[in-house]
Amino acid sequence: MIKGQQTIKEKQMENNRAIIDSNPSLVKRTYRVTGLGCANCAAKMEREINKLPGVHRANIDFINKKLTLSVKEKDQLDETIRKSRTIVKRIEYGADLQEINQEKKEHDQPVEKLWLLILGTVFFIAAILFSGKPILGVSLFSISLLLIGGEIYWKALINITKGRIFDENFLMSIASIGAFAIGEYAEGVAVMLFYQVGEYLQEKAVDRSRKSISALMDIRPEYANRKSGNTSVKVLPEQVAVGDLIIVKPGEKIPLDGVVTDGVSMLDTSALTGESVPQEVSGGSSVLSGSINMNGLLIVKVTKIYKESTVSKILDLVENASAKKAPTEKFITKFARVYTPVVVIIATLMAVIPPLIIPEAIFSLWIYRALVFLVVSCPCALVISIPLGFFGGIGGASANGILIKGGNFLEALNHVDTVVFDKTGTLTKGVFEVNKILSAGRLTDEELLKIAAYAESNSNHPIALSIAKAYGQKVDKNLISEFNEDAGLGIRAMVKGMKVLAGNDKLLEKEKVIFRKTNETGTAVYIAVNGRFEGTIVISDRIKGDSKMTISTLKKSGIRKVIMLTGDKKEISESIAKELGLDQVISELLPHEKVSAVEELNKKVPSGKKLLFAGDGINDAPVLARADIGVAMGGLGSDAAIEAADIVLMTDEPSKLNTALKIAGKTRNIVWQNIIFALLVKAVVLVLGAAGVATMWGAVFADVGVALLAILNSLRAMKG
Repeated sequence: MIKGQQTIKEKQMENNRAIIDSNPSLVKRTYRVTGLGCANCAAKMEREINKLPGVHRANIDFINKKLTLSVKEKDQLDETIRKSRTIVKRIEYGADLQEINQEKKEHDQPVEKLWLLILGTVFFIAAILFSGKPILGVSLFSISLLLIGGEIYWKALINITKGRIFDENFLMSIASIGAFAIGEYAEGVAVMLFYQVGEYLQEKAVDRSRKSISALMDIRPEYANRKSGNTSVKVLPEQVAVGDLIIVKPGEKIPLDGVVTDGVSMLDTSALTGESVPQEVSGGSSVLSGSINMNGLLIVKVTKIYKESTVSKILDLVENASAKKAPTEKFITKFARVYTPVVVIIATLMAVIPPLIIPEAIFSLWIYRALVFLVVSCPCALVISIPLGFFGGIGGASANGILIKGGNFLEALNHVDTVVFDKTGTLTKGVFEVNKILSAGRLTDEELLKIAAYAESNSNHPIALSIAKAYGQKVDKNLISEFNEDAGLGIRAMVKGMKVLAGNDKLLEKEKVIFRKTNETGTAVYIAVNGRFEGTIVISDRIKGDSKMTISTLKKSGIRKVIMLTGDKKEISESIAKELGLDQVISELLPHEKVSAVEELNKKVPSGKKLLFAGDGINDAPVLARADIGVAMGGLGSDAAIEAADIVLMTDEPSKLNTALKIAGKTRNIVWQNIIFALLVKAVVLVLGAAGVATMWGAVFADVGVALLAILNSLRAMKG
């Protein structure tokens, strides 16, 4: 099967899953996974819950500690939740599921753990000071070990009784007890102490990153001032209905989408778009939830309930982006499942075989080396830092007004070979203006424009709107009948009893009207009345200010081909393509032909590479779905854009695509830095441990130290 077909098939499968997810019969619930501290355990929970009967899809987000569960039938939900809770509790001691809307504050275990660590450390220091007195020293070391590692031993014991051996609790328990057994009391306690300190710091680092990324998207409104007569009542945004009036004071967030009915102000939309330039609004202006009112008092009529508002959709998209894991994340999860058991087997062989075959080999020495192996084998550095890196990259992109629906799409941006742009509204402003009116001689220019305005008055196409704007007068729609809009051709309508055609040359040719083609640059709207050609209205679009720079930067960044698809005339399209420096332009396409064009282009993309399509997200939904990566331009407030695309650029600037590619590249570098660094350090310590050079201290660094450094490195991804 050729590459293009493969990518299309994969995309269709993803779209099918999205359709199923939106199926009314599918029941979706989100739960907090309390007491979850092990990333490797989270992966195991996810695998087992996905195997339960009736489960459509289960995803555990370790960073946000959430389980998103989709069940095929509502009557299966309670039983599935019960079984899922059993799995969660079995895999990690102390973990449980809790409904998010019924959350209670978790018992503050980190504080208790910290006090146990401090007390255990005091006994550890005392044990070192009294190490000259064997009985007292060993007793103090033992008390210290139980205070510091008691929780770990208990978890390991519980897991062993449930058939789970190869986890970090087991590894650390064997390492510390083994060190004690061969008389290395100080190192036995030190292993557990530094492991627990590392785990504590890891938890704090992950929590800090989660809060930092959440702060980047701090657009959730806490309340709304609902107008009631001459006063206002402070209510939750969820309590406001469509049609209600709300008052937004200076400095407050706009809680729901709506239209300004009174007041003038400037809005800060940077949290939505990444742009710092304020937007002026007044009566009749549409406003989006999440924007900040900067100076004036506004009265806004609500047009969408909170659940359907822009701020709610954006937050839901960003918070659930980690459900779509990148291939690197999936690989590391599979790798960890094999890596740890293999290292444990090698460690066991190392402890037993050399003393049996090497003369004068000492069992205690080789057991010590084997224990070093065990400490190093924990894959936490990889399992935690990699999803955190993608999570940070998605958060950093969001702060720049770029919504990426998952780590898989963020990683896919690094493999883009071909970028295909729609023209209108993407590379051009999509704001058409009437440039020339060319009457055939029987009608004046004003009469020709009036007939065109009447014929186009029921259309929302940009061309129709530009003609209406140029006419500038009210249209009596009672004079219009039999209106028909033929996509890609134009308008047929009865105006004052006259049959009017307003469209491109294909429409007039189809209707067998004799007409004269114009050579003017721009989009020509040919007008015919009762089968007779009456003239031409020439309309032109304007290229966006950053389009040329965007295409130049894409090519410099390694994109092989940049192509434009459009339904516009060949002459106009080629003129724009030449000005922008595009590699290819395919023009005069009907909407369904764009899909076929993308499929053909996809077949020419090298294996392992991706085709990205960027369109306005409203008319291009089928093409966005067909492309490997669909990018909606100017998706601010557009439901169609957010639903259809894999990536949404919240402004109409094509240069945001370059920013997205830059963030994807930076995230990839950080992820691979973590992978290479973790594996390299572990490999070195494993070799040195086998050779008897590395000690337990080095092994602890190779485990928790590397994990902590990798987590801190991942935090850089959010600074897009």
